[in-house]
Formats: sequence, C-alpha cells, structure tokens
Amino acid sequence: TGDLVVDAAVPGFRWVHFSYAIEKGINYFMEKSVAVDGPTCRRMLELARKSAEKNLKVAVGLQTRHCRSRQALLARIQSGEIGDVISMRAYGLGGSHGTARKPEGMSELLWQIQNFSRFFWTSGGGFCDYYVHQVDECCWMKGAWPTSVQAVGARHYPTNGVDQNLDAYAAEYTFPDGTKLHFYVRMMPGCHNENASYAHGTKGCAVITAPGFLPGRPRTYQGQSFAADKKTWSFPPPEPSPYQMEMNDLVEAIRQDKPYNEAENGTMACLAAIMGRMAAHTGRIVTRDEMLNHKQEFAPGVDKLTLDSPSPLRAGADGTYPGPQPGLLTDREY
Repeated sequence: TGDLVVDAAVPGFRWVHFSYAIEKGINYFMEKSVAVDGPTCRRMLELARKSAEKNLKVAVGLQTRHCRSRQALLARIQSGEIGDVISMRAYGLGGSHGTARKPEGMSELLWQIQNFSRFFWTSGGGFCDYYVHQVDECCWMKGAWPTSVQAVGARHYPTNGVDQNLDAYAAEYTFPDGTKLHFYVRMMPGCHNENASYAHGTKGCAVITAPGFLPGRPRTYQGQSFAADKKTWSFPPPEPSPYQMEMNDLVEAIRQDKPYNEAENGTMACLAAIMGRMAAHTGRIVTRDEMLNHKQEFAPGVDKLTLDSPSPLRAGADGTYPGPQPGLLTDREY
C-alpha cells in the first residue's frame, strides 16, 4: 500500500499510535521521541519487529541521518580521515523551558499534553525530547550505542517553573570500546547558547553539527584545535534541508517498495537519551541493559486515557510536580 500516516503527536502516545498503524498495515512516519521510559522502549522494539515483518516503511524524525552533508562527513570518518574516533562532545545550551502553573479551568491532562516537553510521561522530559538529536548523531558517527552513562543535573536558582525538568545536565556516555561522549545541556536564559556536536580522532577532528544545528556545516581538521588553517574538508553550500530529505527518502522507499524501517534505530536513540536522563535523576551509573529492562513506566494504561481521564501525573498541594531526587530516589526517577 502507498498509504502513509504522519504522527507528530505527544511522544507518550507513540506506541499506541504505532500499534494501530501496524494493525492497519499503514506506512508510518513518527516524530521523535518514540519512547519515554524502559517499558515503552521495549514495546517499541517489539513493534519495530512487527512492522518489519509486514514490510511497512517506517521513518523516525531524526532528520540529521538524512542530511546529505552529515552523510558525507560520516563517509569520511569511516574512511579514516580523522583516524579512530576517541572522544566526542555535544552541547544543547539554550534558553529556559520552564512551565508556569496550570491555569484555572483546564484539566491536568490537557495542560500536560499541551506542555508535553515539560513532563516525563508525555515526552521523556526536555533532556530526551530536545536533545536526542545530538545523542543520536554522535552515536551514528561513532557507529555504536553507548553501554553506560553517568551524569549530573540540577536546578540552579528559583524560577516560576513547576515542571519536572532540571535546568542543567552533564552526561558522560561510554561506548563498547571505552570511547567517551560528553554531553552538556543547559536550559537557562542569559547564558551562552550552543547546539553543536564534535568528534575527535587520532589524526584530526570534525564538526558534526556547527553551532546553530541547521544547517550542519560539517567539516574536518588536522589536529584537535579546529584552526582555520588546519581545515581539510567542508561540505559545499547550500545544504539540502534534512527535513525535506527525510520525507523524500521515505516517499521513494514507499513508491519503489524498498526496505525502509527506522523504528529500531529511533528507539535505540531514545533509549540512549533516556539513560542519560535517568543517570542524572538517580545519581547512579546507568547501563543500557538496566535501562532497557527497567520497570518504571510513567504512564501505564496510557492507551485507555480519554479527555475526561485524570492525568497520570498529579501536581502537589503547592502546584508543583514530583521531580528527581538524586541520591534519595536511586531506583526510580520520581
């Protein structure tokens, strides 16, 4: 079939919608994030298998993998241009994403859905929903998924925000060969902003994504300093829009019946982001296997919610929502 559904709804409902698309045999585009916790990751991996068995074409909105300039950089890294990748770093530094108190007359459920990136059950939280792109593209360039992560996170000063996110994170991911990815997130106004990713190898270094995120403007350098006179390659502008390219690739696969299924990869990218979030929220080193098999599900029964249902998450008497307590809640995130 040539039918296609585009699902850009709240990530907490992703597995519900994907299940229905598979049942109906419809090709499927889903925005990131595709899962929010261990149980929904497991569910999505099983759905990925089922969708592949049905030969459905499934795309995930991690558009940097369809960016022609970043694809060119990947080929250069794989050819050994910067040597073996031994370190990576990424930054998601931007303004505040805090949420004010729920207005009178609106249900908790609709308020949280409307502000989905502020709550864990709806989106996986800001660390996952906003910054899974940088985690994914670094794993893509490395050609591996991290096996463990340790992280810290904090709220630095009082704000009017009542949501569940911390406003700063720092995570150290470890890949199977011991290589580290250092990832820094800050959601605070008035500070240095940067959304970018970098790779360091034994022969040189590379800009995976230049500050600003789009266009990517990837390039490679001799040595480790990113000095202008050491640049060895850069993708010639203009760069085709990766948002357009991801749709072009999907539609071509549907029309020509090519194998095309990004559900497993998209789930693994979200799993890696969820690992980092949980490591910061619990104050522990979190492994991939532990996260994938973790039992805490933020919204069990989400497939049965109606507009009149109570929200899976309730505000406290002071109007704030339960959040992480590193070192105190070490086996769950709230």
